[in-house]
Amino acid sequence: MDNSIALVTGANKGIGKEIARRLADAGHTVYVGSRDAARGERAAEEIGGDARPLVLDVTDAASVAEAVRQVAALDILVNNAGISGENRTPEREDTDAFRRIYETNVFGVVTTTNAFLPSLRRSEHPRIVNISSGTGSLTWSTGPEFPHQGTYAAYRSSKAALNALTVFYAHALADDGIKVNALAPGLRRTDLNATAAASDGDPAEAAAGAVRLALLPEDGPSGEFFSWDGTSVPW
Repeated sequence: MDNSIALVTGANKGIGKEIARRLADAGHTVYVGSRDAARGERAAEEIGGDARPLVLDVTDAASVAEAVRQVAALDILVNNAGISGENRTPEREDTDAFRRIYETNVFGVVTTTNAFLPSLRRSEHPRIVNISSGTGSLTWSTGPEFPHQGTYAAYRSSKAALNALTVFYAHALADDGIKVNALAPGLRRTDLNATAAASDGDPAEAAAGAVRLALLPEDGPSGEFFSWDGTSVPW
């Protein structure tokens, strides 16, 4: 997959920026998706290589349509843009917060993916990577991996929904040769939420896992959920 063209949403900081950096370092053209033009331009300059800023707000259909107009061809779509919200259980969270989080983490992925599908279908090696979360795994949430507290309910349930969409897209797009997978990046030092900000996890380590899925060979998997280290994560 030499000289592929990739788009990473929410790529002006955090894990998204590191994904874009790794793809650019590997010689690929990378569109650095960012809601803010200045931040996107600054990130693209810092990333270097053939990194190109692209104004893109996944919650705004007009913004997504304009981004599609600017990107003539696409091989790789990394749906990285996401928000977390507060550390609240469902009975303490208001409905508007759920809507806001789902607007980015679920509906934004659908809007962006569907808009870029015509370009991906023209690619010889189309790949879609959805940046999910291990906290969205219902198996892990009901097992010993996480405390049974129901915290970050809006965020975690949005990632569970994203996992379901990953499976459905993989099945629907199989005949087009489009591989669709989800990644659990692990807890990383980002500004996603207070828990992430206080961690010591390296975003670049998570980015390496996303890039592996973005550059899967033809016999690679589709419709699966992987951890940053390449091991499978249960749904």
